[in-house]
Amino acid sequence: MRKLWFTVAVICGLGLPQLPAASADPGTVTSVAPLAAVATPPGSVDSSRILYDTTTTNGAPTVASAAVYFPPGDAPAGGWPVIAWAHGTVGLADDCAYSIAGPSAVERDWAYLATWLRQGYAIVAADYAGLGTPGDHPYLDGLVEAHNVVDAVKAATRQYSSLARKWVVVGQSQGGGAAVFTARYATEFGGPELDYRGAVGTGVPAYIEDILQFLGPQVPPITLNQHSTAYVLYILNGLRTTYPELDIESFLTDSGRAWLTRAREVCVTPLAEALGADGVLVGDLFARPLAQIPNLHGLLSGYLGLPESGYDRPLFLGQGLRDTDVITPETLRFGAVLAANRQPVTLHVYPDDHDGTVNASLSDSLPFVRDLFA
Repeated sequence: MRKLWFTVAVICGLGLPQLPAASADPGTVTSVAPLAAVATPPGSVDSSRILYDTTTTNGAPTVASAAVYFPPGDAPAGGWPVIAWAHGTVGLADDCAYSIAGPSAVERDWAYLATWLRQGYAIVAADYAGLGTPGDHPYLDGLVEAHNVVDAVKAATRQYSSLARKWVVVGQSQGGGAAVFTARYATEFGGPELDYRGAVGTGVPAYIEDILQFLGPQVPPITLNQHSTAYVLYILNGLRTTYPELDIESFLTDSGRAWLTRAREVCVTPLAEALGADGVLVGDLFARPLAQIPNLHGLLSGYLGLPESGYDRPLFLGQGLRDTDVITPETLRFGAVLAANRQPVTLHVYPDDHDGTVNASLSDSLPFVRDLFA
């Protein structure tokens, strides 16, 4: 498992640093450095990579990283309004981190973020705990991601006087789920220091706990989207990080354990390609069903189940009808549940796949966010 801090330093050209210890004040900036060119979107200026104090699994303090992108020109009166960008799955290894390697879907994400920059927003892109900094990344742990996103905004606004306190969170895929969790807890986690306005989530993975509870050797031998098997391995690693007492490895075959280790070392695109080339089926990973874990559904719901109430600001959900990376009917069900619970949700659907929906949604999300800052 490549959790080597010196690798991060070498990639960023920073030399071998001493990692600052986490403090009791989430959002405290501990380091600032220029971004590598590969992690800098076109159209941004004076971009930087910050390290800041935040929270990881089981409420433990940690240090995480984030990228900060500025639009060109002078900041308006009161500072640039902030888009907190919650990115999609890149992998678990340190060298997959967004602020180090850039996005896994380069053309898609750079086009998307460039649009927000052109609209006059600064962007704060949290890497999430354990990506690009020591410790394991608890993949899809919603509360951890919410802490990381909020604390990244705190850190950036403390560091740069040109940033406004008013902000929204925007996310896709894993980041869509992170945006939803952030939307639920932003006011609580941010406190009076920040002025949270609302959220946008596209390709949000909803109710996947209902599917994961059936994982095991009995899963039918159906070839899935290559990324889906990679996501399963990342989730298993996330459970391994957050709940070591479960001994996730004991549920896997020898091949499954080998792939679990490889998933901690390989970024999402090459991992998906390798799984597809080897013809790996989800059932092949398991020696016994996960359902043998007591209260498995409750455990999964607490770990990654999206909140169904408690939102205090508007929430935009965008979903592609041809999206096979998430379970589209479940995402639509989540939107319906929020509406039934009288939450401030707006749901838009698009005739696109997982990737295509990101930029297709801009025609609706841009005016939605503009109104949030009015």
